[in-house]
Amino acid sequence: MIKVKNIYYMLSYAYQSLNEASFKNIQTEEFENLHDLMAAILVRGVSNQLKRGLHKDYLVYTEATGNLKGKIDISNSVRQNTLMTRRMVCHFDQFSENTPLNQIVKTTMVLLIKSGDVTVANSKELKKLSLYFRNIETLNPFAINWNALIYHRNNATYKLLINICQLIIKGLLMTTETGEYKMKEFLDDQFMHRLYEKFLLGYFKKDYPHFTVGSSYIKWNVDDDITEFLPNMKTDITLSYGTKTLIIDAKYYGRTMQTNTLFNSKSIISANLYQIFTYVKNKDRTGSGHVSGVLLYAKTDEELTPDHDYSIGGNRFSVKTLDLDADWGGIVGQLRAVAALL
Repeated sequence: MIKVKNIYYMLSYAYQSLNEASFKNIQTEEFENLHDLMAAILVRGVSNQLKRGLHKDYLVYTEATGNLKGKIDISNSVRQNTLMTRRMVCHFDQFSENTPLNQIVKTTMVLLIKSGDVTVANSKELKKLSLYFRNIETLNPFAINWNALIYHRNNATYKLLINICQLIIKGLLMTTETGEYKMKEFLDDQFMHRLYEKFLLGYFKKDYPHFTVGSSYIKWNVDDDITEFLPNMKTDITLSYGTKTLIIDAKYYGRTMQTNTLFNSKSIISANLYQIFTYVKNKDRTGSGHVSGVLLYAKTDEELTPDHDYSIGGNRFSVKTLDLDADWGGIVGQLRAVAALL
């Protein structure tokens, strides 16, 4: 079980915007649960956005009206027999704040107020902020098309807000048997895996500026330049310094070891080791030995957790576990040990 405070630190590295001055004081607060932490982050984020102003856009409305405007839809007017009441169906644009981005933010605030375990203070703040969204509709949270959201110069400041909303809705929200919404106590594994990976990438970028840090594609070391149908190889995190490279494969699983029931023995999960081996060997095209790889598992409650180093074919391979429930200083110490593998 990961401490709530550690979740905030992970979010801070994953989303660098949380390091802004307005979010800094969250670090000194104590949160009993994840819902309250998310509520506090949302309060700061929405407050910041209100200072900048809510995003508005031209939205298309359709209405049967006696005051003709926009584009008159004669076919629908005849079909709906609106002429009998001296009205016509019109399609028109209206500059409105009832945009998908604002609808998502309002929906998330309402869900936290109604379904989350939020302190009275943060609940009160969310209710106050929701008054600014009184002309904005709420959505079915399970019907939001996150991939359809488009960011541009006029709404770029919403990106962090929407990422947090997505984290809350997709990672914490579930429906009960009665069809009501309820917040889970912990983020689901799918979202924790994404957060874990983004956290590691953000940590090394921020705390190791002298390294070249990124998520990179690796080309297959083919002999005849034929790569058709070969899958893409994209690393979670690649650290480079001078002539050396360390490839980190982030793993957030319920288990870190596989069991051979026939021999009653445990070993590193085969597919994970094969993957990091393939990445390293194809990256080290000249066989220099300057490329290393590490499988970095989030620690589970298993009795046996891997902490091993191997030398295979001239390259070093490590399998390590990161205890995310340790004090933050302990987590930093573990990550420094990983960086020292470079």
